Amino acid sequence: MTTTPSDPARRGKAASVRWLGGREPSTSYGTTFGLPWARGALLPAHTSWLVCTDDAGRDVPLQSWPTAFWADGSVKWTAHAIPAAARASSGYRVELVDGAQAAAAAPDARASSHGERGNQVAVTVTSHDNEVQVDTGAIVATFSRSGRSVLSSLAGPSGQILAEDGRLVLLQGSTPEPGDDDWVSGSPVQRFWSCVHETVVEQSGPVRAVVAVRGEHALEEARSAQPRGVVPFRLRFYFYAGSEAVRVVHTLVYDGQPQTSVIRGLGIRFQVPLRGTALYDRHVRIAGADGGVLAEAVQGVTGLWKDPGEQVRRAQREGRPLPPVDAWDAEFARLHRWVPSWSDYSLAQLSPDGFTAKKRTKPGHSWVNMPGGTKAGGLVYVGSAARGGSSSSAGGLALGQRHFWERYPTSIDIRGAAGDEGEITLWLYSPAAAPMDLRPYHDGLGEESYDDQLAAMQITYEDWEPGLASPYGISRTNEIFLFGLIETPSASRVAQLTRYLREPPLLVASSRYIYDTAALGQYWSPLVDDRDLSSSSSSSLSRELRSNLDFLFRFYQQQIAQRRWYGFWDHGDLMHTYDADRHAWRYDVGGYAWDNSELSPDLWLWTYFLCTGREDAFRAAEALTRHTGEVDVYHIGPYGGLGTRHGVQHWGDSCKQARVSNALYRRVYYFLSGGDERVAELLDETLGAEQTLLVLDPYRKVRTDRGAYRPDPAALSISLGTDWSALASSWFVAWERGGAQSSAAKQKLLRSMAGIARLQNGFVTGYALYDMRTGDVSPPAHDPDNRGVVKVMHLSAVFGLVEICAELISCLADELPPGFEAAWLEYCRYFNAPADEQRQRYGVDFGRLQLRQGHSRLTAYVAARLGDEALARRAWDEFHTTDGYNAESVPWKTQRVETHDAIAPAEEAPWVSTNLTAMYGLAAMQNHAFLKGIVHYKQTLPM
Repeated sequence: MTTTPSDPARRGKAASVRWLGGREPSTSYGTTFGLPWARGALLPAHTSWLVCTDDAGRDVPLQSWPTAFWADGSVKWTAHAIPAAARASSGYRVELVDGAQAAAAAPDARASSHGERGNQVAVTVTSHDNEVQVDTGAIVATFSRSGRSVLSSLAGPSGQILAEDGRLVLLQGSTPEPGDDDWVSGSPVQRFWSCVHETVVEQSGPVRAVVAVRGEHALEEARSAQPRGVVPFRLRFYFYAGSEAVRVVHTLVYDGQPQTSVIRGLGIRFQVPLRGTALYDRHVRIAGADGGVLAEAVQGVTGLWKDPGEQVRRAQREGRPLPPVDAWDAEFARLHRWVPSWSDYSLAQLSPDGFTAKKRTKPGHSWVNMPGGTKAGGLVYVGSAARGGSSSSAGGLALGQRHFWERYPTSIDIRGAAGDEGEITLWLYSPAAAPMDLRPYHDGLGEESYDDQLAAMQITYEDWEPGLASPYGISRTNEIFLFGLIETPSASRVAQLTRYLREPPLLVASSRYIYDTAALGQYWSPLVDDRDLSSSSSSSLSRELRSNLDFLFRFYQQQIAQRRWYGFWDHGDLMHTYDADRHAWRYDVGGYAWDNSELSPDLWLWTYFLCTGREDAFRAAEALTRHTGEVDVYHIGPYGGLGTRHGVQHWGDSCKQARVSNALYRRVYYFLSGGDERVAELLDETLGAEQTLLVLDPYRKVRTDRGAYRPDPAALSISLGTDWSALASSWFVAWERGGAQSSAAKQKLLRSMAGIARLQNGFVTGYALYDMRTGDVSPPAHDPDNRGVVKVMHLSAVFGLVEICAELISCLADELPPGFEAAWLEYCRYFNAPADEQRQRYGVDFGRLQLRQGHSRLTAYVAARLGDEALARRAWDEFHTTDGYNAESVPWKTQRVETHDAIAPAEEAPWVSTNLTAMYGLAAMQNHAFLKGIVHYKQTLPM
């Protein structure tokens, strides 16, 4: 159990965290995590430090910084870093200590809170004009501020170089001419190396340090200091006190033209010094499938006709230096020079189902096939064992990629292991695969006019437009780990390192604690909690909802694996709709293919995690966030800040909207991760989405005035649903995070809310004019006198509008613009209301609307705000009897697809679609949160 220190100066408000999934790692290489705090609990002006203790009550060095603030200025979220440890604690406790208590605390306790207790190792960062050096106590990393190397060297504590000259490598060739499918023997390949433009220390110890390296890829023969490059990259290197591990977050931004050039390989490469080490003391380790490891020496002493002796063989198997040659069997020692050395190794994961491996003695000679497998772990080590107790030449580098097989095609190459310097290349996109083809998947089918495109959409659901199926500006982020090892790892340690990089441990607070702070809103609540089991009715509610929610989550987990939703650009996303006739998801049918955040599956998965605390739910939501925030959104170019509607290619649809790049989809991960710096960039980018609306009008094809409308910064026509919810989310997140853009974001947020409140029909107006200079919202052009317009769409509230309005009303308190809550409650009350009630209020009804089950949460929200039991009963009735998933229409089970009906064994639930799953999931969880205190669930079920 977590214990509280006996020192009275240490008693204060506290929060506990435990390892995600409940399993502490065998070794901790340092961790960053986020913690929420209730409004007013942590006041920056009065709280000087925080204390962390492990489950035995011992002080743990802690580095802390705020990542968000409440409207009253108190701290909403903090990020924390703890150092590496030989053995991780099962949990930790973070306490708030105010200034008066801090003065009374013991000096050693004060020091420990800053990571400086006794001889505790701390991260030190030294900056010079030409380089930056980071020392964790276990490794020393050196960065140049310019040049080819993204990491100049990685050294051990005694100064031995474990790896050096870390570079990015990009292989690029010309796209074949139309009709020429000869990708392999096409144009010559050009090699580009990383060209560093900037090296910045973003955070400097004592527990954690972050170094960011930015640049482009430049041609190998380019000689200027900063030659013009292609494919911009951003790297962040994360260091922890006492840790030999370096986490690297690698982001590329695609800026090519797929019709003229093609990426044929993308990787990161390091040199490993081996000079002076005998070939039989050089070692290779490659992670295989299911924890398997290839462990070999460059020149073996096992399996030969002659036997060197059991002691010699055991030492090589374990990666230790072999005894002196005079301790070997004499006959073996005389003949051993005839044993070949293996200089090069290669493993290629060209599909999610299998990898192949091979090795050779030297270039120009045949490759020898090695045992392959299914899903490789993605880790490789090259290094040497010390001779005679010396450490000057011991150790090497382990290099690995998270999601190695999921992001296929990937590969690992080792070259020159028998020479003075070995070389490791981790290919994020393998040159052994077909080139990366980002061209449009069809030629437009003759869709020339908007009318053509709208007509075609009625059959394929694809919104096509010439020139807008461009990948220019999309990005991809990968996680890479470096381990600077001062001795060759055993096979079991390689397996442990592989597990670590594949699922990096994370500390999280309990769902109940997060909910009680309200720092992620209270439009959700824990589904498993003693408080939920206090009555038979609420217990039944939790069990039924939990069963259905668990079924849907498990089904998508199963589909990801069975349908192989993997690949460099695809991993993390979900498919949109199923084709029961083909027993397959509609991967090739226009807008029915990849989902691209349609109807907020991001919010469904994150809310499901918050409600349940499940590790697998967190990992699925994390993968989706890494995908939708990067691949489905433009980061540079004319569409920067906008995302792309669902389609066969993630970037292929011509509908570019802020609803896809919505900041709410990244917010939960950002705070739980302790303020992930790459996600912070994505959040900042969304603030520029409104500028892009001046370049590309999202409603250009369907406007009644499409020939006359011209985007105007002072009067930009926006939807009060999908557009405003995205803009408001960006402003809200920017405001709560603080920083340079916080004040401007707050002003736009409050003024736009006030403008909506002044509209005669509030959110029911549908569209309004927005002044991007001030944030003001005014009546639409077709109702300049604000007499009242009714324009209600079924998509308006399903891209984060429910969540952002709930957050704003809860958080703003006294600053809430008058009339805003009333406008939102009216929309919630009347969306699903009977037509006669709509006509009585607005003079017209809303017509035949869809997604009524998903919108039952609007009814639930207004019922909760007003304490209206009749509305609460109506909400549950809408949830159970309207369109969507209900007991009469869906079986809540899967069925096996006949073997001959699918390309691979699979289960199916033809009634499932991602749209309805997201809506059902969000409605179930939010209705539960809103209504559990108003009306008993069982009393509302239809008879």
